[in-house]
Amino acid sequence: MNNVKPPAKYRPGDVVTLKAVRASEMGVFLDAGTGNTDDDILLHKLQQHDAEVKIGDSVKVYLYLDPHGRLTASMKLPKMREGQLGYVKVLSVTRDGGFVDIGAERGVFLPYSQMRGHVSPGQLVWVKLYRDKTGRQAVSMRVEKEMQKASKPASGIKVGDSVTGTVYNILPEGFFIFTTQRFLGFLHRSEVPGGRLDFGQEITARVAYIREDGRLNLSMRQQKEHAMVADAEDILNFLKKRGGKMPYCDDTPMEVIKEKFGISKAAFKRALGRLLRQDLIRQEEGWTILLDSETENKK
Repeated sequence: MNNVKPPAKYRPGDVVTLKAVRASEMGVFLDAGTGNTDDDILLHKLQQHDAEVKIGDSVKVYLYLDPHGRLTASMKLPKMREGQLGYVKVLSVTRDGGFVDIGAERGVFLPYSQMRGHVSPGQLVWVKLYRDKTGRQAVSMRVEKEMQKASKPASGIKVGDSVTGTVYNILPEGFFIFTTQRFLGFLHRSEVPGGRLDFGQEITARVAYIREDGRLNLSMRQQKEHAMVADAEDILNFLKKRGGKMPYCDDTPMEVIKEKFGISKAAFKRALGRLLRQDLIRQEEGWTILLDSETENKK
C-alpha cells in the first residue's frame, strides 16, 4: 500500500479563492483541494478582515506559513503579484537579507544577494516579486528591465519643467529615476548637490534635456543665474567662518573645489566673479580675501 502523501496543491504566497468547509473556535477551515481534511487551511477569525466567513462561503485569500510552518490563510491580500514592481517599505534587515511589506499578512524576504546599496528599516525601495529556486516567494531590487517595460516615453513636458521621481538604480556616473508620470530619467552625479542619493529616495529635479528615445536628463542644481547667487552666498559664509580668508581661488584644482564646496570649478569661478564685481572680495597669491574683513582688521 502506498502511504506517500500527495504534494500540496497550494504554496505560500499564492492568492486563491477557497471554500469554507468547516468551523472551529479559531475560525474556519478552507478546502485545500487534496481530498484530505488534514490539509484544510485555517482562516483565523483575526484574518477575516472584511466580514465573518460562514460555511459554504468562497473567499479570496493570501496563503502564508504560520510560526509552526503550517499553511495559513488571510483575507489581507498583497498589493503586488509575482513579476510585478512595487514601491515598498523595508520592515527589517538581518545578516541574510531583509523583509519588505507588500501589503500582505507577512513580510516577504529580500535576499542579501538581491539588495542594492545600504538598506535600512523604514526605507522605501523599488522591488519585483518572484519565486526563488526553492519555490519561496521573495523580492529583488534588481528592477532595470521591469522599469523599462513599465515606463513610457516622455510627453507633454519641456526643458525647464520640474518632475518628481524615485531612485531605482545607482551607478558610479549617477542615478536612474522613475518619475510619477512613468518617465525614465538620468541624474548625473555632478547634477546632484553633494553627489549622493539613496535607493528609493524621492527627489524633485529639473528637466535639462529630452532625448530622442523619450528619456530625460535631469538636474537638481539651480539654473546658472540662480545657482551663481546661491554659490556666492555660500562662499561669503565660508569666508566669514574662516575669519575672512581662504586658500582657494580661480587657480585652485577642480578636485579641491568639488570636495570643499560641492560645486564645479566653473560654478566656483562664476560665483567668485560675482563677488569680485560687487567689490566684496579680492584675490592675492592664491588666497581669496573678504574686503569687509580686511577693513575691519585695519581698524
